Amino acid sequence: MTFQEKLDKIIKKNKSLVCVGLDSDVTRLRQDFGEAKQLSFNKTIIEATADLVCSYKLNTAFYESIGHEGIKALKDTCDYLVQKYPEIPIIIDAKRADIGNTNKGYVQFIFTYLGADAVTIHPYLGEEAIRPFLDCKDKGIIILCRTSNPGAGEFQDLEFRIQNSELKTKNINKLYQYVAYQVANRWNKNKNCMLVIGATYPDELKEVRKIVGDMTLLVPGIGAQGGDLEATLKAGLNSKKQGLMINSSRGIIFAENPREEAMKLRNDINKFL
Repeated sequence: MTFQEKLDKIIKKNKSLVCVGLDSDVTRLRQDFGEAKQLSFNKTIIEATADLVCSYKLNTAFYESIGHEGIKALKDTCDYLVQKYPEIPIIIDAKRADIGNTNKGYVQFIFTYLGADAVTIHPYLGEEAIRPFLDCKDKGIIILCRTSNPGAGEFQDLEFRIQNSELKTKNINKLYQYVAYQVANRWNKNKNCMLVIGATYPDELKEVRKIVGDMTLLVPGIGAQGGDLEATLKAGLNSKKQGLMINSSRGIIFAENPREEAMKLRNDINKFL
């Protein structure tokens, strides 16, 4: 089963486009979670939200930052999901990119060791270097395109002169637009590519949707980062009223009642479907 097929099945089952980010920052976790606090915290969130999500996303920084204990918590969380909720896709938010030989190591760690279903990567080194990821036909390869941070435009909005007549016709003249075009039209031979587009930039999201058609987009920035949900859905839903994974991390996992917060986000999204 491919990542997209797995995603489509859980979206239908849970009636949800919500992706919960398990960004279990140890500095914010209560002491009563015990020695294995990240794993215990993650289990609590998973048990509260498993019937409300379409995926879980784990940002490796929150685990790598505390060394081997964090890597163990990352692995144990993935194992827990694989064993207890195998129908829910696991996204590793690693933002990896390097030369091809090094990327083979990342592929081994993320897909074989952790058992994840998808990964986020940088496009900057080009298709040739990213090929070890793209060749994983059953995995989701989610490429950064227009990110949610305030300084995203420093490089991503750079304009360039168009030589290609097709690009001129499509009015593609910014770097993030070109990334979207290349991924959709050149890199996606195995139909396993997706893009990261921040909810904090709905106009850019709308432009990317025009470029990539019905491709699935991972959309961070709802919740703590202040992205507008209605604007995001109007700009980003595809022709099937799907095609989005709306991510919320801090806004759900550190809420007073994570289940209520996840349910509210799911229900608010479904009003537009």
